[in-house]
Amino acid sequence: MSKKYSIGVDFGSLSGRAVLVDVATGEELAVSVFAYPHAVMDEYIPGSSKKLPPDWALQHPQDYLDVLSHTIPNVMKSAGVSADDIIGIGTDFTACTLLPTLKDGTPLCFLDEYKTNPHAYIKLWKHHAAQDKANMLNKTAEERGEDFLARYGGKISSEWAIPKIWQVLDEAPDVYEKADRFIEAADWIIWQLCGVETRNSCTAGYKAIWHKQKGYPSNDFFKALDPRLENVVDEKLSRNITPLGEKAGEITPEAAKLTGLKVGTAVAVGNVDAHVSLPAVGVTEPGKMLMIVGTSTCDVLLGEKECIVPGMCGVVEDGIIAGYLGYESGQSCVGDHFDWFVKTCVPSGYMMEAEDKGVNIHKYLREKASVLKPGESGLVALDWWNGNRSVLVDVDLTGLILGMNLLTKPEEIYRALIEATAYGKRMIIETFRENGVPVNELYAAGGIAEKDAMMMQIYADVCNMELRISASAQTPALGSAMFGAVAAGAEKGGYNSIVDAAKVMGKVKDIVYKPIPENVAVYDKLYAEYKILHDYFGRGGNDVMKRLKNIKKSVIDK
Repeated sequence: MSKKYSIGVDFGSLSGRAVLVDVATGEELAVSVFAYPHAVMDEYIPGSSKKLPPDWALQHPQDYLDVLSHTIPNVMKSAGVSADDIIGIGTDFTACTLLPTLKDGTPLCFLDEYKTNPHAYIKLWKHHAAQDKANMLNKTAEERGEDFLARYGGKISSEWAIPKIWQVLDEAPDVYEKADRFIEAADWIIWQLCGVETRNSCTAGYKAIWHKQKGYPSNDFFKALDPRLENVVDEKLSRNITPLGEKAGEITPEAAKLTGLKVGTAVAVGNVDAHVSLPAVGVTEPGKMLMIVGTSTCDVLLGEKECIVPGMCGVVEDGIIAGYLGYESGQSCVGDHFDWFVKTCVPSGYMMEAEDKGVNIHKYLREKASVLKPGESGLVALDWWNGNRSVLVDVDLTGLILGMNLLTKPEEIYRALIEATAYGKRMIIETFRENGVPVNELYAAGGIAEKDAMMMQIYADVCNMELRISASAQTPALGSAMFGAVAAGAEKGGYNSIVDAAKVMGKVKDIVYKPIPENVAVYDKLYAEYKILHDYFGRGGNDVMKRLKNIKKSVIDK
């Protein structure tokens, strides 16, 4: 019997990547990456000279189709694998990444009449121009005593589906009227592959205020937001929500022509990049938190009961693995944090020294920072350069470094910023524990987790937990390939559940970062100081950060 393979495609913010995996072993045989030709459109859209307003972030759906047509044939060719032996395909996406379409799935931006209308394009996850709508939604929900707010840490984000849809309705009613569907890119790409509109429980639950037992908020709630939104669920969304791990359909003749896959190949229900990663590290049971560490960090965790945890991004039944409650939290600024420092604060002498040594500046700073002892710099920082996602849920908070003097060195600041993100992680973990959700083990995936041993050791020390790292450099794509194998089922050479697939295909590296007792003792003291600052500046003790923002805005607006 010939070997069987599955393909996972991970759609990120700037590129998509496919990985071809041996279903029997989890071995990754080939990877192909395709950069989006349109990238993130935050200034202009194609064919228009009109500048986009602040806080816009759009994408072009053609880029996603180009990912499929380039990467899937590439991995099959590279691995020397025939389409006959590909049993399934799974995909994952950033979220909430939303687009308006016709009832047949055609994106509105493909139509000549809407090509220069920005609202006809995809609103990427980091499109923040619907903040005013999110504010009004939260205020209305609070006044009405809507119980769903608590399941999302007390606030619905401007990044999520309803604020984005409402922005289209308010600013481009003709686009709203023309759109038969507003759909997550995660679900749209599945529609293109198998010709069936399927809405996954992950994006519906975390990004569109859907609940497995209660459904969406009432039509009365949407009417209270805007009378025109009263029937938004039935007119523009769908109440048919499919659990993760299900088969969405099979590759159509059109999709076969696009991808090189065989007609009839199983297609898994769509998923989200962070959430699909959990089984890829072999985690399918409660109590184990996975951090996907990149420009920002997303945390995912399974639980056996629905607990209300302040500041979480959401709790969704079947939101990660069917049969469990899936919890999500995160930090808005991690890799972005370090990138900001390198681009704006590192002296030219350091840059030249790094160049002379033939290493990039991040590696150079890590080398210098790694010889410092915890507490040696006398610094403590808050990790809010891009606001706070969890547990304060406040985009208007800003960064802070305390303890600097004329002897403070760049590597000390760099390390303090890394430590700040670790303190933020400990705050999240402690908040989950305090509210009835166990966190007993810690895992990490993503580029930074792969490359930065110093940072991972700091996390182990600050959180006083052993830390394990994903064995795959393409964790989301591997997770998607695993769901592709589940969509195919055991009869076709795959698996009947993601739990079964994870036992074989999900893996972590042999290395384990263990807490160093003397470091833990110092970090306990530093974390206590972080917590004081966190509560003072983040919980209303001193709103100086927001006052400074308002002063800045008043000056700029003059």
